[in-house]
Amino acid sequence: MSPSTDILVLNSGSATLKLDVVSVAPGRTDRKATGIVEDIGGRASIRLEQAGTRIERVTNAGAYADALDAGLDALEELDLLKNIGGVGHRVVHGGTQFRGAVLVDSDVVDAIRRMSDLAPLHNARALEVLEAARKRLGEDLPMAVCFDTSFYADLPESASTYALPAELSRKHGIRRFGFHGLAHAYMVRRYAELRPAVRAPRLITLQLGSGCSATASIDGRPIQTSMGYTPLEGLVMGTRSGNIDPALALRLPGLLGKTASEVEDLLNRQSGLLGLSGLSADVREILSGAAEGDSACKLAIEVFAMRTKEYVGAYMALLNGAGAIVFGGGIGENSPEVRAMVLGNLDRLGIQLDDDANANSADGERVISQPSSPVEVWVMKVDEASVIAQATARLVSSTA
Repeated sequence: MSPSTDILVLNSGSATLKLDVVSVAPGRTDRKATGIVEDIGGRASIRLEQAGTRIERVTNAGAYADALDAGLDALEELDLLKNIGGVGHRVVHGGTQFRGAVLVDSDVVDAIRRMSDLAPLHNARALEVLEAARKRLGEDLPMAVCFDTSFYADLPESASTYALPAELSRKHGIRRFGFHGLAHAYMVRRYAELRPAVRAPRLITLQLGSGCSATASIDGRPIQTSMGYTPLEGLVMGTRSGNIDPALALRLPGLLGKTASEVEDLLNRQSGLLGLSGLSADVREILSGAAEGDSACKLAIEVFAMRTKEYVGAYMALLNGAGAIVFGGGIGENSPEVRAMVLGNLDRLGIQLDDDANANSADGERVISQPSSPVEVWVMKVDEASVIAQATARLVSSTA
């Protein structure tokens, strides 16, 4: 790797596009700029920050390609694109084909397109951004894709296998893939850096945002995770149902007079916190509604917290006790109310929150458990961009 390489990181979410310029050098990463385009699909907003300089504007972004153009225009205004040595993209689903980051070529693009059905809220959008970036920045600029599923490529077979006929699973590549791997990998690695004296850390990491997932890991290797064949399985999320009785999914088309595709859309885009509250997918709005006496909002947040608590208890059992629990994601980082609901009344499991530390709104990573708590509880600001930038820089360097 050269002394320093500037990497543009593009992270497509279910309604957002994050853009970061990260300088990568051996042993360190430095954030040169960070930005986000939100509410993609119409009248979107863009925010971009660079060393005290801030750009904020409203823009028309009916598609992710439009959002990318708006973001790149802002980066050009700050003269941040001229030294870019590579572009790193986050892609949610890599299937069994991709066990790590890879450089982009036509075969990789075709493979991502084939897997879009398995991550309908994410892969197609990431592909749209990837193709628009190649068109705007030129195909000579090296680009890499980093997959959320790669962290779980070696998930134990007992964790990755569904109780279906074995031949059916083999023939069609059916398994539990796991998602949010970049976020969970960051939390696991960062904990090891902060607690170097802890041997073989036993961790429960909770990525709670618009999408939500839990992972149990030992010594940096995941042994179980809540998401499965698609990112729909597991915890209650912003618009996704999480776990439901599979027989219900089979009956819904008949009950509603809808196609399987329409029911899939219902479970992915109209359920979760949005469906339960009838108000919003935003936890802040739901907590506010609950505080004002809205019974639907109160139930929504209780269901959300209980499902997450259930996974914490299950993973405590799988790990034979955890050394630490780490919260990340927009909800995990910023909602003390949710953290208290998830980990409250778990003293017998060795989890003792410090109420004052939990309520503290300080930014960045911090411990929010009592000093005497057998299980540490952390809040971390998850930095997926640094993980993507480092992987991209390695690939760019090896190719050069």
